[in-house]
Amino acid sequence: MSHNYATPMTPEKRLARVLLRIPADWSIRVERCGAEGDTMSWRAAVAPQRGAQESEWCTGYPTMVDALEAAWRHARQQQ
Repeated sequence: MSHNYATPMTPEKRLARVLLRIPADWSIRVERCGAEGDTMSWRAAVAPQRGAQESEWCTGYPTMVDALEAAWRHARQQQ
């Protein structure tokens, strides 16, 4: 008998995991974009706050968590 007690990753757990990975001194911007038909999309931007560096938006994601995670990945690659 298997004893795998892993639970599925809920949206709340994913959001908590992403927010814990972003340093406290970085800026986070999240917006819900207008609906086209019945679909809403999200966009997010994450960047260090040093200087006046403007972060790029990661757009077109179906959930806030997906947009935030994509923005975090993008910001890490720009470092």
